[in-house]
Amino acid sequence: MAKSKNHTNHNQNRKDHRNGIKRPKKFRHESRRGVCQKFLRNQKYALKGNICTKEQILRATTRKDKKTKLMAKFTELKMRKKAAAPKIV
Repeated sequence: MAKSKNHTNHNQNRKDHRNGIKRPKKFRHESRRGVCQKFLRNQKYALKGNICTKEQILRATTRKDKKTKLMAKFTELKMRKKAAAPKIV
């Protein structure tokens, strides 16, 4: 008795391309199923600490104002020291 055929790939490529080979759909939020629990717990606390954009902008402006006030104060002190320093002739 002759050996029977074990495998063939005939026509499979044509069948695959008939409806087109499509990329997998990308969803906005990927499922967290099967993700490490330690990572998820940490992510939960990290997201809780995030603040909205308006609050971020407000904090940034207050921080910038403080910085400019301090810089002005230090430059003023430097100018006073220069003026008060005795001139050697």
